Amino acid sequence: MSQDVQGTVAEGFEGVREEFAAFLAGERDEPGAQLVAYHRGRRVVDLWAGDGLDGDSLTSLFSITKGAAHLVVALLVQDGVLDLDREVAFYWSEFGAEGKDRLTLRELISHQAGLVGVDGGFTTEELADDRVPAERLAGQKPLWEPGTAYGYHAFVIGALTGEVVRRVTGRSVQELYEERLRSPYDLDLYLGLPEELEPRWLPVLPLVPTPEQAERIAAAAAAPDALKGVAFNQHGPQPTDLVAFGNSRLVRALGSTSAGGVGNARGVARMYAAAISTVDGRPPLLTPATAAEFARVHARGTDLVTGETDHFGLGFERPVEQFPFLDPGVFGHSGATGSLGFADPASEVAYACTRRRFAPPSDHGPSAENGRLAQSVLRAAAGV
Repeated sequence: MSQDVQGTVAEGFEGVREEFAAFLAGERDEPGAQLVAYHRGRRVVDLWAGDGLDGDSLTSLFSITKGAAHLVVALLVQDGVLDLDREVAFYWSEFGAEGKDRLTLRELISHQAGLVGVDGGFTTEELADDRVPAERLAGQKPLWEPGTAYGYHAFVIGALTGEVVRRVTGRSVQELYEERLRSPYDLDLYLGLPEELEPRWLPVLPLVPTPEQAERIAAAAAAPDALKGVAFNQHGPQPTDLVAFGNSRLVRALGSTSAGGVGNARGVARMYAAAISTVDGRPPLLTPATAAEFARVHARGTDLVTGETDHFGLGFERPVEQFPFLDPGVFGHSGATGSLGFADPASEVAYACTRRRFAPPSDHGPSAENGRLAQSVLRAAAGV
């Protein structure tokens, strides 16, 4: 691919362009990446590189979608529509089956329900439609005692929290996101990609691993019946292939709130900027208290699915656990290709890096390259 970096940076952010170019130069056959950052509500970095890719190109965002979905949830909590300490079954009576009656919304959103999958697994068609996993999970026996531990609900957390939203408001998360976030801020981040925008979407590309990378991937693979295998839907008759999932038109059209979002770095960064900063004259969406509550750790210890530590706030990941240079108040979410988006209320920086191809395996997680890139943005912001 052409490694030429395109786009612009504001004065003082020239070092970010250099770091982005260095990242691309170190990648083997990188097919495309975008990097965007906001500072105090102003876009200061807007870069991209890749054959056939530009700043407007759309890609499948996988779990970055969870950040968009839970920003909606945060707004509903802030508005008093949802109470984090109410039992989920208060809102959704069917959920109380199989000993789940005392689980609170706070515990659900922090991945403590023990419902990472269902017996027999899901089809792609089922995972694409949030209402189907929600219905099946309501009657599912949890895989650990709810509220006593946490584990990444990779493909289903959006369906679970989304059903609570639906029961209370009569609207889907996708509808509320469109009304309160995407349309008012003109975000290039969609929970349900309109068919007329399909020409802007670029397919996800698989990693073609080196022999060493292939060995590491094989070593990290979970047995289908292990918690990680269940969470990533490897235990059913149709084990989920992430590339095929991201490239499914049905998934893109329905906008599964766990992993079906489509967008670009401009859209992700602008969303997080709107959450914490004044954007286009509009005040921040979240109060400082709400942002802090959703960012702080709610379930301490080791994630039973991924093995990570103190990994989640409420719906959002805590990137500080992977990148200790970040402020503890940072909240966001990564995606399977190595993409990452986050908001830093302390510095008023919003960051997004998106990629078309799955990242090579790393000891520092799938989005390790974001460490150098995010540091360069924060250094520049501190100097402006």
